[in-house]
Amino acid sequence: MTDQLSDAPPPSAVPTMTGKDLYVRLLRHVVPYWRMFVVAVVAMVILAATEPALPALLKPTLDGSFVEKDLHAVGIMSVLIIVLFVVRGLATFVTTMALTWVGGKVVMDLRNEMFDKLVSLSSSYYDGQATGTLISKVTFDAAQLTEAASNVLLVVVKDTLSILGLLAWMLYLQWQLTLITFITAPVVVLTVKYFSKRLRATSHLLQDSMGDVTHVLEETIDGQHVVRSFGGQDYEKSRFASAADNVFRSQLKFMAASTAQSPVAQVIIAIALAVILFLAAHLSAAGDISIGGFVSFFAAMAMLFGPIKRLTSINAVLQRGIAAASSVFALIDEPSEPDHGTRTIGRARGLLEFRDVGFTYDTADTPALAGISISVEPGETLALVGHSGSGKSTLANLVPCFYRPDAGAILLDGIDIRELTLASLRANIALVSQEIVLFNDTVAANIAYGPLASASRQAIVDAARAAHAMEFIDNLPRGLDTEVGQKGVRLSGGQRQRLAIARAFLKDAPLLILDEATSSVDNVAEQHIQAGLEALRKGRTTIVIAHRLSTIERADKIAVMDAGRIVDVGRHTDLLERSSLYASLYRFQIDHRAGEAAAAGAS
Repeated sequence: MTDQLSDAPPPSAVPTMTGKDLYVRLLRHVVPYWRMFVVAVVAMVILAATEPALPALLKPTLDGSFVEKDLHAVGIMSVLIIVLFVVRGLATFVTTMALTWVGGKVVMDLRNEMFDKLVSLSSSYYDGQATGTLISKVTFDAAQLTEAASNVLLVVVKDTLSILGLLAWMLYLQWQLTLITFITAPVVVLTVKYFSKRLRATSHLLQDSMGDVTHVLEETIDGQHVVRSFGGQDYEKSRFASAADNVFRSQLKFMAASTAQSPVAQVIIAIALAVILFLAAHLSAAGDISIGGFVSFFAAMAMLFGPIKRLTSINAVLQRGIAAASSVFALIDEPSEPDHGTRTIGRARGLLEFRDVGFTYDTADTPALAGISISVEPGETLALVGHSGSGKSTLANLVPCFYRPDAGAILLDGIDIRELTLASLRANIALVSQEIVLFNDTVAANIAYGPLASASRQAIVDAARAAHAMEFIDNLPRGLDTEVGQKGVRLSGGQRQRLAIARAFLKDAPLLILDEATSSVDNVAEQHIQAGLEALRKGRTTIVIAHRLSTIERADKIAVMDAGRIVDVGRHTDLLERSSLYASLYRFQIDHRAGEAAAAGAS
């Protein structure tokens, strides 16, 4: 068993942990359920003890019936055989159920740990990960641990004890013949060790290919409208077929190694058993062993075949579980989003300062932001404008610490936000992003999300009304109690946008970040929302990112950004006069909207 676990994991696994380390770590998760595990072990010991009991009962039964003609002894032995199998049945049931319960609990705990880790990871981690791969880790990889945490233990403990018991009985009957079985042990161990490496490697390939399948599937389902409108069905079919083919090939490689190791080991064992059988028959013919002793020895020898077969076969399950454990623990061991702040702040006044802030994404060579210095007084609205990729959203994402500046500092009410706990900082910020996130729940639950769930019904209604959402909510089948579907699929884009804005209204935070908050609404809805946002901004510090420059004409400050820098700051009228970049952006939008209006009138 130690040899099976001692191989170092491939590079994709946790680098500092061997297979043995990974399995020991997995077993540590059994500790909380030690009582049920003890029940399983006791039942396994009983089950293993009954294994040599059968050939042991055969000897007096056969010798009593064929040699001594003692029918009374035969009757007793017959009853004991029935009792033996009843005990075996009960022990098997208890063992299986107890280990299934423990294994299920361990996998459930690991899945919870993985999910806890997922909600605590930083944005930079998600930037480098495919969603489908992460889903596959929590579903497929975790499922592979079930057998490793239950069936492997069952086979290893029960069958090891069974083999030891059967060998002890065989040594008692004829120790010379039994020694032959020990000659084959090193050969079997080397065979298992060779196949262990292949099984571990192919298990990792299988996990990766399953992650690819989940990734393609998730992307295609989420992007179904794009797939159909752009005629991408054949392309997506090809992608999925390629990923599925990789899974098939990985499974085939795994099964080839898994299936081959058992017959090879069995052939080696069968040769040894054949030699033992031949010699035992000669000893019986010479009278050196009784009929009952011969049959008992042969039965014990034959019964060795099953446990040895299961022990060699379980190596495939074990290596698959170790490969899955490396994937699961790699995710669990990922560093959580840093939260080194030690200070807390109540309701902030809203003074926000950026002092020479710089930031570069992990996957980029050039800075996304450089030398950003600007301040926003409490209650002021700062609008960020510029071409796509100028750094507007990146700057806004630094405020709630989704990313950390590489240089400079961001201060809230004179306190470096790195000194604040994340919970304290984010409690003061309400965010409405251009990527609307709704959950498969009711309208009310999506507005009163997380800690806001304790809000009164009237508070939810007021927030929805302020966001001009009640006008469509009242027309829904169950009003606020209507299920919105996955990602709010049962609502229009503008309706989803207004629910996200209502969520921000309900939070009532002193800092607002509106990242394209009106990007998905029509002109009429935009006017209603702008009126609500104007009321919401009073007394609150607001950062607005908008492509529609008409929505930020009354902002207190407008920062014009280009290539990660602020190139000008001022009010709308001033910037039109002195900033060629702002003026060109504004003129482009005016011309664009005029063209849309003309096209609408012509239609």
